[in-house]
Amino acid sequence: MPEVAIVGGGILGMTLALRLQGEGRQVTILEAAPETGGLTASQSIGGYTWDRFYHVILLSDSHLRKLLEELGLGAKLRWGTTRTGFYCEGDLYSLSNSLEFLRFPPLTLVDKLRLAATILYASRLQDWKALERIQVVDWLRRWSGSRTTERIWLPLLRSKLGENYRLASAAFIWAIIARMYAARRSGLKQERFGYVEGGYATVLRTFRARLQELGVRTLTGRAVTRVHDHGDRVTLESAGSGSLDFDSVILTVPCGQVARICPQLRTEEQDRLRRVVYQGIVCASLLLRRPLAGYYITNITDETVPFTAVIEMTALVDPAVFGGNRLVYLPRYLTQDDPFWNRSDTEIQEVFLNGLARMYPGFDRRDVLGVQVARVREMLAVSTLNYSEVAMPPHRTSLRNTFLVNSAQIPNGTLNVNETIGLAEAGARSLRTLLRSATPVGAPR
Repeated sequence: MPEVAIVGGGILGMTLALRLQGEGRQVTILEAAPETGGLTASQSIGGYTWDRFYHVILLSDSHLRKLLEELGLGAKLRWGTTRTGFYCEGDLYSLSNSLEFLRFPPLTLVDKLRLAATILYASRLQDWKALERIQVVDWLRRWSGSRTTERIWLPLLRSKLGENYRLASAAFIWAIIARMYAARRSGLKQERFGYVEGGYATVLRTFRARLQELGVRTLTGRAVTRVHDHGDRVTLESAGSGSLDFDSVILTVPCGQVARICPQLRTEEQDRLRRVVYQGIVCASLLLRRPLAGYYITNITDETVPFTAVIEMTALVDPAVFGGNRLVYLPRYLTQDDPFWNRSDTEIQEVFLNGLARMYPGFDRRDVLGVQVARVREMLAVSTLNYSEVAMPPHRTSLRNTFLVNSAQIPNGTLNVNETIGLAEAGARSLRTLLRSATPVGAPR
């Protein structure tokens, strides 16, 4: 039976394993962390378990919802209507429906009409490839005008991308608008979001059990340091864990890591992998006795605030799940060379709590019951100019038995769980034909 290795045990690697196991092949997942799950892994905060990073499910998330049904978790989906806040120039506004949008003071009526037209146009646009050729700020100025771009769009882009916003194409903002617009219903366009009871801890526990039932082998704590494709087999070396041979390997890790562990790749392949620009994230989770403002998400355009948004998860999830307390996420997106990476968790906690005190006059540090800080250096591949033509890596490499399926192959997305599962499904379909010709390790050649 041909043996296939998947390097990386996030939702992407797990979904690939689910689709590729069987059909005459044996799949093994190798994950560097102590457990599989990647960005959807959970954490303990104040004695409660929930997602390490904030996640939400949309009604339009067809790939994710189909997988949840397949895992028998459809009945555990919970839906709620949420509100949106906007923090601009020291003031907090509600922007949860059309009436509040019309009353939004920072913009004139003309500004609002142009902003609404931009969002509506982007939500209906299908040819995203044309947007890859346009710098995001140029496109926004064209449709929303200079005032709205400077006061709203540019601060939001900087908060999400830092100075990488200068490299991003209009496809980046299109993807964000299209996804969030899909979260709104008719009428006043209220947001409709969902989650699974128990968070992704529930999903991962069920998913791991399903893979085990199917015979997928999972090796955690296995950081692959070198891939050597011999032509008739692939050897994977792990730090302190020896080496393993497989008939083929699928790499789901970030492009920079692929370039480091696959020195046999051609120079042009290495160059293409290194063209992918990654954005990272530092995210603090807080367990609080009291809510802050009751918005699921508060977008921030004030550059004096040290985080890029406030996500009050318990505006969606019943606070009873956390003993009546509130769970809040404070993300900060960073470029790879941002000095903020060098700050300790304690320093980040102090900076973020000071920021909350500035935003919310009623905030009391004595209400903080727990804090966790999570970091991911290579989280999001930025949709740079002409990304799909010059940077996005293909599934197939120049090595006979080495393949690539990673989030950098989402050319215009926002890296959410639904898109990741969709990528895995498409990757599995593509690789079935390529893997079909693989010869088992040790079989006659």
